[in-house]
Amino acid sequence: MIPHHEQAILMSELALANSEDEEVRDLAQAILSAQSPEIEQMKNWPGVNSSLHVGHMMEGMLSDSEIEALRQAMGNSFDLLFLEGMITHHKGAIVMAEDVVDSDNLEVRDLAKAIISGQESEIALMLTMIEERK
Repeated sequence: MIPHHEQAILMSELALANSEDEEVRDLAQAILSAQSPEIEQMKNWPGVNSSLHVGHMMEGMLSDSEIEALRQAMGNSFDLLFLEGMITHHKGAIVMAEDVVDSDNLEVRDLAKAIISGQESEIALMLTMIEERK
């Protein structure tokens, strides 16, 4: 999940650089604010080695070419690519979180529940945002 969150951070940083839409930029900042501490939390768990998954395509992650398209896009084209990509990304995170939501480890279980709840809420928001921008 760490590399997955790191890609969401990258996507959000691109939104802060490439989007002129205040609502998209606010969402990107919210994603940064939520996922950065979650990355640090997971890195501090015993036995976690995030480098073992470098380059591994986790559920919902964008390909290199999709990230490059996002990097090159500007304006409304960027906003739609970002929102659509982040919905796919969030859906992947939910699938992974659902895999551990019944963990015996209370910290893992609580984080999984928080990820599911937060990202389902953001997906609903992003779907509305897409409709408003088409």
